[in-house]
Amino acid sequence: QVHLAESGGGSVQPGGSLRLSCAASGYSYPMYCVAWFRHRPGGEREGVASFNYDGTTTYADSVKGRFTLSRDTAKRTLDLQITQLKPEDTAMYYCARGRWPYGPVCRLEVSGFDHWGQGTQVTVSS
Repeated sequence: QVHLAESGGGSVQPGGSLRLSCAASGYSYPMYCVAWFRHRPGGEREGVASFNYDGTTTYADSVKGRFTLSRDTAKRTLDLQITQLKPEDTAMYYCARGRWPYGPVCRLEVSGFDHWGQGTQVTVSS
């Protein structure tokens, strides 16, 4: 059974940093794209960053230069290092697994992912 579990959220001041972690189990981990999405208050779920099976990464324009992915295949985790946090980064952050193994691309589109974690809350305020 596929299971994804996020951790690492919290409340920080603007300019601060957090490291979110997504732990995966129940499937052959390196074969699938894994991505981070977020759901901001009043908005829709949006893609933040993805890590494909071949190591290719994709970042949303709004987070480039501030968010960095790192994968640990042995631990089956995908971490999201978030720096220079802004109030507009406040959201529930989710990790998700892509629908197909060895997919050639890993777009940040909700429809491309079929398993989701429960989310971890990030709140940025002074």
